Amino acid sequence: MTDALPPCPICSSEYTYESGALLTCPECAHEWNPEESSEDATTVIKDSAGNVLSDGDSVTVVKDLKVKGSQTAIKVGTKVRNIRLVDGPDGHDIDAKVDGFGQVFLKSSVVKKAN
Repeated sequence: MTDALPPCPICSSEYTYESGALLTCPECAHEWNPEESSEDATTVIKDSAGNVLSDGDSVTVVKDLKVKGSQTAIKVGTKVRNIRLVDGPDGHDIDAKVDGFGQVFLKSSVVKKAN
């Protein structure tokens, strides 16, 4: 192996590997195309407490959330596992499955990273 792969643009891990045409980081699960500009990779999503979020994290909801089409709300303290960071509609930047509600989009401002 003569060419060293670049470190992850999100967490700076040096253990990146090739996965088809993409490069993948085993530590934060970030995938990117090394031939494209990295301006979207520099976007950092933070929770309500200022902690940096990444794909696969677990978060806790910090306020009651009304859900369209449902009579019940997602309650404070609900733990959401294995989130995925996306560029969703209306500033919703987390895609996750919430028990009892299914697949939902959440805003990072209403969650806190779980320990």
